[in-house]
Amino acid sequence: MSDDFDRCMWQLLTDNLPARADKVALVDPKRSVTYGALAAEAGRIADWLTLRGVRPGDRVIIHLRKGIDEVAAMFGAWKIGAVAINVNSHWTAAQLGYVARDSRTRAAILARGVLRNLLGDDALPAGTQILAQGKAEGLPEGVDAWDALPADSGAAPASPNPAELAMIIYTSGSTGQPKGVMLSHRNIRVGAISVAEYLHLTEDDRLLSVLPYSFDAGLNQLTTMLLKGGTTVHQPVAMPAEILRMAKAEGVTGIAGVPPLWNQIVRLLIESPVELPALRRVTNTGGKIPPNILEAMPGVFPGVDIYLMYGLTEAFRSTYLPPARFAAKMGSIGQQIPNAQVFAIKHGIGIAGPGEQGELVHAGPLVSMGYWEKPEVTAAKIRPCAELAHLIGDAPVVWSGDLVRVDEDGDMWFVSRMDEMIKTLGFRLSPTEVEDLLSQSGMVTDVVAYGVENAELGEAVHVAVTLLPEADIDALSAYCTRSMAHYMRPRHVHLWQGTMPRTASGKLDRPQIIKAAKAATPETV
Repeated sequence: MSDDFDRCMWQLLTDNLPARADKVALVDPKRSVTYGALAAEAGRIADWLTLRGVRPGDRVIIHLRKGIDEVAAMFGAWKIGAVAINVNSHWTAAQLGYVARDSRTRAAILARGVLRNLLGDDALPAGTQILAQGKAEGLPEGVDAWDALPADSGAAPASPNPAELAMIIYTSGSTGQPKGVMLSHRNIRVGAISVAEYLHLTEDDRLLSVLPYSFDAGLNQLTTMLLKGGTTVHQPVAMPAEILRMAKAEGVTGIAGVPPLWNQIVRLLIESPVELPALRRVTNTGGKIPPNILEAMPGVFPGVDIYLMYGLTEAFRSTYLPPARFAAKMGSIGQQIPNAQVFAIKHGIGIAGPGEQGELVHAGPLVSMGYWEKPEVTAAKIRPCAELAHLIGDAPVVWSGDLVRVDEDGDMWFVSRMDEMIKTLGFRLSPTEVEDLLSQSGMVTDVVAYGVENAELGEAVHVAVTLLPEADIDALSAYCTRSMAHYMRPRHVHLWQGTMPRTASGKLDRPQIIKAAKAATPETV
């Protein structure tokens, strides 16, 4: 294994200081920070964490809007050897509280506005140390203010083993509650090295960061720029017009997005072209871009390299299609990235060949440490592959649950999901999460959630429900608006008449219910 793989996350930042301390590392809409100043700000956070009793291996939640503070908080945790947990700023207080309890977090670094929602069942666990952005004035007792922190003490950093836990990314799971995917320092660093290699990134690059750092692809944008000494430009609002304005104003060389975002950006550029002379590459991950949008991309991004990619949180990054093959293979996810081993497996038979389909599996140093305190779930998802024993022995692989087709050149094409996860607005959403929240409304008896392909969203969340006699659809819709994160809210509710069908074991017959609900839903919905 390369010696370059075995460095910790704090070094990813500080390796830049000898030559680039005065270079701009991060750009926010209203301010920027150099590498040296970012390290000093992270040092202030590290000092606070140490003062509050946080030790190496303890979990630290970061729940902030995308920006310089979020990055400083992450590296503050890493400086003392703690584990960073970025919680998406769009998640609700209930979701934040769940992550805090599940991870047994020791400290939380939060936006001020979040504090007023952390009440009752949504309160953070007793003893959680809290740091809030801004001034001390008006903060609840026991909450520290970021602005009141003293200057960086310059304390020596911790020296964690690169194989140790660095980050937990919470992602929806089949149980309905988010699961924490554990990434080591090595996982994250190898991901940065691998992606920087095939994207041909350099210290002259300026990447526009729209995707959240709680998403592995978003995190990878930051880490690749730190690895190369480039600049990350934050765009916290995913509005196409603002993204294009920021990209032009900041001389951005790369933009990463997910299909719904590319759908909106490309449509806007068709209507109102914008010249982006510095732009060198655009990348997609998180699902399939609609064919009509793929066909339009070379026209709205003339001379720009277009990369189609595929990744798993459990294996960070997996495949990519080189830009040279984009025109001939629009929609393909390509082949394995550097330092990864990716195969399509025909269960019980072997490796899928040209023209065949199989489940995508991923092996190598990017395979994560598994799920936080869920050994049974980890063993089911990350385990040896008998069909690959002649190549990799009993090394564990990530079983993606995704069906892919292999073409005559060895490039892979996504066929379908082998489970029921909903990919909407860049989120990977469990139907059970939606069902649980709707059940808590007290207005439904039976509920089934599912995804429906949608050009704007990737997939739209639809639900079939049986309402209680005293309930009505308007009240249920109001509940969804009030209680659910924006990406979880159903775009269509199918009112089921009578009792939903059951299987022989008494469970809801999900395939039959979904099929009937889809058939009864107008295509224009």
